[in-house]
Amino acid sequence: MGLFSSSTQTIPALAEIPQHIAVIMDGNGRWARKRFLPRVAGHKRGVETVRNLVKQCAKLNVKFLTLFAFSSENWRRPDDEVSFLMGLFMDALKREVVKLHENNIRLILIGDRSRFNDELVKQIEASEQLTEKNTGLTLTIAANYGGRWDILQATNRMIVANLNKSKDFTEDDLTPYLAMHYATEPDLFIRTGGEKRVSNFLLWQLAYTEFYFTDTLWPDFDDKAFQAAIASYQQRERRFGRTSEQLSNA
Repeated sequence: MGLFSSSTQTIPALAEIPQHIAVIMDGNGRWARKRFLPRVAGHKRGVETVRNLVKQCAKLNVKFLTLFAFSSENWRRPDDEVSFLMGLFMDALKREVVKLHENNIRLILIGDRSRFNDELVKQIEASEQLTEKNTGLTLTIAANYGGRWDILQATNRMIVANLNKSKDFTEDDLTPYLAMHYATEPDLFIRTGGEKRVSNFLLWQLAYTEFYFTDTLWPDFDDKAFQAAIASYQQRERRFGRTSEQLSNA
C-alpha cells in the first residue's frame, strides 16, 4: 500500500460513507458488572461485537477499520485481567484469521510488540502474512499502542534514516515511519462507553477526524448503534479550514 497525504497539507476526498473508521471499544467491564458477571465476561462478549462490526464495515465498503484493543497504559490493570486479555487476543487471532482471509480482509497489528510473549508475536506475524495480499477491508488492531509512542518511534526512525542529511524535516518526511503510514487518516472516530477523550489513541492521525461519542457500552454496540454513528457523520460539514461559503461555491 502506498502513502497517503496529510489532512493538514491537502484536502482529502470526501465520501458519504467514512473510508476509515477508528474505534475505542470501551465499556466491557461495566457491561459485565451490570450483569453481576466477572469483567472477563464483558471482554468475551466484546469479541462478538468486533466480529459483527467487521462484517458491517466490509458490507459498506469501508476501506480501513482501526480498533484500539490494548493501550500502552492498560498494563496498569490487574495482572489477572492483563493475562486474560493476552490469552483472549491469542485465541481470537487463531480463530478469526482464516475467516478474515476467506473474506479478503487484511489484518495488521500496530503497537510495540516487545512486551508480548514469543508465541503471540509469532501468531501475529503469521496472521499478517496470511492476509497481506488481501484487497478488501484493512482491519488494524492497535495493541500495546500509544499515540505518543507512535510519534516518538517515528521521529527516532526518521532521524536515524537521515543522519547524513542536514535539513528541516516535514510531515512528508515523518509519514512513512508512522505506524499507520499505509492508511488514510480516520474520517470517523467512535468511542463507546460514555467517556469523551481520545486516551492517547492515534494522536497524529486524528487531526481532522469527526468524533462520535456514545453512552452505549461496547458489547451492546450493535448494527443500530453503528448506523447512528454513520448517520451522525453524514450530517457533519467537513471544512478542513475552509468556510461554509467556500464549500457551497465548490
